[in-house]
Amino acid sequence: MTQHTPIIPAAPQSTTVTRHDGWTPDRQARFLRELGATHCVSRAARSVGMSRQSAYALRARSKGEPFDRAWSAALLCRFDALAEAAMERALNGVEVPHFHRGEVVGTSRRFDERLTVALLAMRESFRPALTAYPSDPSAMYGADAFGPLVERVERGPATWLEERLSHYEEDGDSPEDEFEADEDEAREIDEIDGAGAGGEKK
Repeated sequence: MTQHTPIIPAAPQSTTVTRHDGWTPDRQARFLRELGATHCVSRAARSVGMSRQSAYALRARSKGEPFDRAWSAALLCRFDALAEAAMERALNGVEVPHFHRGEVVGTSRRFDERLTVALLAMRESFRPALTAYPSDPSAMYGADAFGPLVERVERGPATWLEERLSHYEEDGDSPEDEFEADEDEAREIDEIDGAGAGGEKK
């Protein structure tokens, strides 16, 4: 059975962070919405008065956090649109005209699924790794949940850990209690997987 070692976060500090890089939650949300609409990082950054380089730097610092997840979701939306067009071409082919002495004398259809396969493979690369525990706030958001992720960025806090710690303060629970519940759930999943792989446990 897989052993899980919980990592207990430090006691919560204030979740209100004063940003010194200019990327306020509101500015981040407006950037992401523009990115989702234009799929152009430079244009989205200019629309909020920031540089392309600072946008990439913020994403690098926010790896796996709401801003990074929303950015990936914006790209997934773009790939979905491309995939639809590619799938149409893969299923129905592309009409190719045939000429003779400068005149069209007929047409045929050419099929090429390589583009579709390549696009779908690239799309999967934007999916984030699954969270270790279902109780993690990030587990509530699918890889392509662009709108909800942007709203999450806008309302804050900046990290999933800060959100989780704020829930402890509101509910009066301790991190240890929640991690113990996660451990119990993970143990049950391991037992079910083991029973499915090796037969029913006696």
